[in-house]
Amino acid sequence: MTAAIEAKAEAVAPMGVLRRRALFLGGANALDYALQFLLPVVLARSLDAQAFGEYRLLWLAVITIMAVAPLAMPQSLYYFLPRSDAAAKRLYVHQTILYLACAGLIGALVISPWNPLQPASMRAFDQYGLLVPSLGLLLISSCLLDLLPTIEERVVWQAGITISLSLLRAVTLSLAAWLTGDLRVLIWLLVGFALLKLVLLFCYVGKTQGLTGPWLQRKSFVEQFRHAAPFGLSGALYGLRGQADQWVALTLFSLTSFAAFSIAAVLGPLVNLFRVSVNHVFLPSMSRLQGEGNLSGMLDLNSRANVMVAALVYPLLAFAFVFAEELITAVYTATYVEAASAMRVYIVSLTALVVEIASITLLLREGVFAFRLNLLVLGLSVVVSWFAAQRYGLAGAAVGSVLAIFLDRFVTLRRIQQRMATPLHRLQDWRSLGLLLLFSGLAAALAGTVTGHYLIQHGLIVQLLAGGMILAAAYAAMTALHGIGRGWLLAACRLKT
Repeated sequence: MTAAIEAKAEAVAPMGVLRRRALFLGGANALDYALQFLLPVVLARSLDAQAFGEYRLLWLAVITIMAVAPLAMPQSLYYFLPRSDAAAKRLYVHQTILYLACAGLIGALVISPWNPLQPASMRAFDQYGLLVPSLGLLLISSCLLDLLPTIEERVVWQAGITISLSLLRAVTLSLAAWLTGDLRVLIWLLVGFALLKLVLLFCYVGKTQGLTGPWLQRKSFVEQFRHAAPFGLSGALYGLRGQADQWVALTLFSLTSFAAFSIAAVLGPLVNLFRVSVNHVFLPSMSRLQGEGNLSGMLDLNSRANVMVAALVYPLLAFAFVFAEELITAVYTATYVEAASAMRVYIVSLTALVVEIASITLLLREGVFAFRLNLLVLGLSVVVSWFAAQRYGLAGAAVGSVLAIFLDRFVTLRRIQQRMATPLHRLQDWRSLGLLLLFSGLAAALAGTVTGHYLIQHGLIVQLLAGGMILAAAYAAMTALHGIGRGWLLAACRLKT
């Protein structure tokens, strides 16, 4: 075998290596999510209902501008870095940093007191002056740190950065909330955290790529921006779809009800962290396969990644669906139990969100199609959520997201089918996905029935723990009998060796 052939054979990591990387990064992101999940629990008990509602509104505003401002420039590195030499890699990274800094300034202006189009609800933050726009600027400018080590396949680096920053954020904010109960103190700490993250980004880039020039080349930047912008606009519309129903809830209901509604959507980041952990590990190899013309191999990796995510996520979603009231009451107190119905509506949409196909459209350069689809779906989602919320309350505000996700998946799959001349049934392992969903539902139903009949007199914690163990045992037994998920389970076991 020649050196060229050997290099090509080694370019795509073996499936076992990809699984282990995905599970390792997934563990780090799971810890990050757990801490993000627990932090609002502490804040809900340390802040009064008004202050907690304002905290959730602050994050809604920040997440909204972060959905738009980056325009997929960090994600475009998945396309450019695996197929570039060292000098070109450094240039693409530097250009991305410069773009994010400029985008951060614009995002900061949008959420600043000087924006005349700012919603009335945001005027509550005028008292904090430059703190809120500074937070937006720093978070956008430093967001490349959330992806760059993974893009360069330095999974250990990414996991270490993710865990360290997550622990620091959760511990400092929890202590500050418990000791002071002052939202201003929390915002100051968030600004300091974002500044630290930006410093770490420059340290990482300086160590791995170098900070020497060039920092910008017009032709290269235009090529990168043209590649990223359609996906960025599409991703921005997709992100706005996720926040649109929360803005609807904020407009139609009280701040306390909005806080409850935002809690209902807490499972969305859970699904996303598994999707990101798995697909971001698989994406560099998918990019190489696509660059070599091996489209069937690219599809196979995507399909395996989605089954891997479903095997982990579906039982969690089923558990949350059955025990929604108990979970919210035990975690956030009964003050926010009205979120249970909306949470169940969200869970229905999240079952479809497991099927990640954005990476395929990225590699096929279908940005214009994705933009048009997301523009259509966003408008439909807002209209449906607005009227459903007025008719059915908080749960109705989530209906638009359900419709949007299912419509998006169906239309995008049909587009991929046409582009790749591949039958729809071969785009994903639908049988495994369906069985995993069925097993999760049956196991959750069994857990709910047993706890409802025999443990109803016991405390919520006992019911949740018993229900979780029953679901896990039943789900594991059913998947083992059908041989589903053995690959990712073996990979998880190898992490210990």
